[in-house]
Amino acid sequence: MKRHKSIIALSQDHHHGLLLAQLIKDGAPEYKGLPKDIKGKTAYALDAWESELKIHFENEEKILFPFVLGREILLDKLISEIKEEHSKIKSLCEDLKTSSNKNDLLNELGLALENHIRKEERILFEKIQEVFDDSELDQLAGKIVPVKPNRNSTC
Repeated sequence: MKRHKSIIALSQDHHHGLLLAQLIKDGAPEYKGLPKDIKGKTAYALDAWESELKIHFENEEKILFPFVLGREILLDKLISEIKEEHSKIKSLCEDLKTSSNKNDLLNELGLALENHIRKEERILFEKIQEVFDDSELDQLAGKIVPVKPNRNSTC
């Protein structure tokens, strides 16, 4: 399903997040210009958390979710699950700062991020666009701040 213009920025963020998830998982292929070693991938993931993922989560939790909540029980349940996933991803990023087993933690973070994004794209956004009509979604226009990476990478 084509994304409504008011949530396109979130889908674009998801593209960046999926690239990050692929980069940090075990057995990831090399990406031109992106870190290849654990130390570099760790720094890259933590920078992505600070400069992109936190902002993206705030857009969802402070703008999208309050707009959607209370309309349908399934959406409310889905948002509750997604907020728990946000907490898990945040916790994994925090653990990454001090963990001695960064490789396993990066892989866990990559898998969690990938599954989370796929749930939002394939289930949450689809459901939102089924439940809310275009004129309702137009009320979100301009309220969701797109994440603008502050580095010259693909993530």
